[in-house]
Amino acid sequence: MILPGKRAAFTLIAAMYENFTATDRWTQETLPCRWRANIVAISTRHADAVDIRFNVNGRPVWIAMPCTAWVEQKKRTNKVITDQLAAQAAGLYLKQIIESGYDSGREMYTMTVEEVLANADAVLREAGHTSKLHTLVPTSDEPSPQIVAQPPV
Repeated sequence: MILPGKRAAFTLIAAMYENFTATDRWTQETLPCRWRANIVAISTRHADAVDIRFNVNGRPVWIAMPCTAWVEQKKRTNKVITDQLAAQAAGLYLKQIIESGYDSGREMYTMTVEEVLANADAVLREAGHTSKLHTLVPTSDEPSPQIVAQPPV
């Protein structure tokens, strides 16, 4: 409980880029975008990257982030890119490419090291600190089960 005249020691931020909407530049359609997973691509497609999966209006979209970005971030700032920060930076990138109209039919986009670092910096400026980023909770791709009345046999 926060007493009158006292401020909370922490700040909760609204959903940033793990669950957001973006407006397609060409169609003006509002697209719901939801983070699904961070997957090390070395094991899945033999790429030196981390793939961040989103569902965009019900279809899978992957943002590939080169592993060298993690090394460069550590060199430049002496801080690491956490799973939450990677997902948020990829989500910001996804929102930017949707809203700029960049080839919206693709299933996979690849970020450069500089794009990863710039988006991570932007997310950190917005959030203030990695401790204020949301915990990522994986969810199923399956639609919610619907109860259908069955006639008696």
